[in-house]
Amino acid sequence: MQLEDRWLRETYVDLLMESARQDERICIVEADLMKAAGTGRFAEQFPERTVNVGVAEANMIGVAAGLSNMGKIPFTHTFTPFSTRRVCDQVTLSVAYAGLNVKIMGSDPGVTAELNGGTHMSMEDVAIMRNIPGMIIFEPTDSAQLKKAFPQILEHYGPFYIRLLRRNAVRIFDDHCEFTLGKGIVLKEGADVTIVASGIMTAEALEAGEVLMAEGIRAEVINIHTVKPLDRSLIISSARKTRAVVTAENGSILNGLGSAVAECLGENCPTIMKRVGVQDCFGQVGLTEDLKKAYGLTAKNIITAAKAVISQK
Repeated sequence: MQLEDRWLRETYVDLLMESARQDERICIVEADLMKAAGTGRFAEQFPERTVNVGVAEANMIGVAAGLSNMGKIPFTHTFTPFSTRRVCDQVTLSVAYAGLNVKIMGSDPGVTAELNGGTHMSMEDVAIMRNIPGMIIFEPTDSAQLKKAFPQILEHYGPFYIRLLRRNAVRIFDDHCEFTLGKGIVLKEGADVTIVASGIMTAEALEAGEVLMAEGIRAEVINIHTVKPLDRSLIISSARKTRAVVTAENGSILNGLGSAVAECLGENCPTIMKRVGVQDCFGQVGLTEDLKKAYGLTAKNIITAAKAVISQK
């Protein structure tokens, strides 16, 4: 597995601009972070479809809701805490409750906020968005997945949260793979333990699977790119086969992917499981690789959890 040559945000803006050339309804609403989001290129080509409200994120969501009500397809952009925590009421009422079609991009999820530190390191963004009725939560693993999903994002009418890594993603998929929103992907088949991962933790899960295989443990690795709605049938079928589950996410284990999987299994297929993720704490300044170690978000942590659940069968 290798890092992609381009930042994921560049692929995202390419897709946004390509779609805008074909659909005049597409527009962007910014909170004075176009340089960080990479959307300056869009603003240059489509100035009449770009609104910068300044550092006023709640207003950004309100303006986007108004544009949606006029028949537009607005995309908003800022860091994850400002796309979720700061604007929770506006997203809930002005967008979701009103049944409007706003696409909300939150960049630098979890520890990938790096040197921006704890104030910009939202560990709870998925938890916030999971609680909003009708919200779709999508986290692309790499550019190939984002490219395949983007037309589906445009086709879906309703509130949509895109949890986007800005920098270089680890290449997991090729350009010929197909993806369906709401449907997980089995990356590696196994029978001893199920590892369910999202975002940057997908590469860690695959690495863990290879190490476990060398030790005679067959791990099934599943990528969940759509946390809500969750692919319940895939998770249940895998859990029934392996009888042991580990989840891995770049964010809080509270009401995130781990909680979603636990809820699913608790109601349908009670299974021994452990959640690898941020353990109810705030972020801090650091580089991504160092922060992954500090918060227990590595292949080593997944391996330890996998062996623990297997031992409890």
